[in-house]
Amino acid sequence: MATIAAPQNSSIRGNTRFFTIMAFVMGSVILAGFSLNLAMGRSSFDAPLAYHVHALIFMGWIGIYLAQHVIASAQNWKLHASFGKIAYIWIPTMVLAACMILVVVARRTGGPFFFDVKEFLVSNLVGVLTFGGLAWWALRRQRYNGWHRRLMLVSMSILTGPGIGRLLPLPLLIPNAWIIIFCVTLLFPIIGMIADKRKLGHVHLAYWWGTGIVVGTFVGSMLVAYSPLGYAFTEWVIAGSAGAERPMQAFLPPGFSM
Repeated sequence: MATIAAPQNSSIRGNTRFFTIMAFVMGSVILAGFSLNLAMGRSSFDAPLAYHVHALIFMGWIGIYLAQHVIASAQNWKLHASFGKIAYIWIPTMVLAACMILVVVARRTGGPFFFDVKEFLVSNLVGVLTFGGLAWWALRRQRYNGWHRRLMLVSMSILTGPGIGRLLPLPLLIPNAWIIIFCVTLLFPIIGMIADKRKLGHVHLAYWWGTGIVVGTFVGSMLVAYSPLGYAFTEWVIAGSAGAERPMQAFLPPGFSM
């Protein structure tokens, strides 16, 4: 069950298996992506403190998210409700940490070379805020388990993007790498919709609203990113930094090979 606090109506607390499986699949995708990068030497622990703070906060969320599913599966609703209160602090902290690291990375390197700097910064910031908004909405709908668990699933699907990106050959996907990653993240709510259709005969409104918001904010973020406003904002953020020295567009570094 993709819940952070227990619903009050015990009649709708069942059927946790699908949401538990999806939680572990999404968590595994994220961990696999970062582990692969580390194993292949694309990243290391030798990074500025901001990177480690960001990683600890987000990996902590994965632990919280998975633990809540295990607790729900065990039907321990008292612990589920008590432990879930941490999300009210953790989610805003994640949003702040993500905004911080995006600015740090943009100024330090301009972001990964296979992304346009504008889409990496602007669209990423919007995506983080969308995650925070949907997750917070899910918390506020905890009494309505049908909404709560599905909104949590949709919000968590946003966080799979970095893991998916590290599993795909993104240099080969230039200039569409960013859009392709986003489309792959949509597979998780789509799977949820299919499961609803098969079990309930219809798709729950939470999926339509949640996924619609994710798609809408992504499209909007890309329009802003490639507008004069997005360009000016990006240049303002990276001005005078090493990130301003790379091309604004996605590119292949000289001598690059897979």
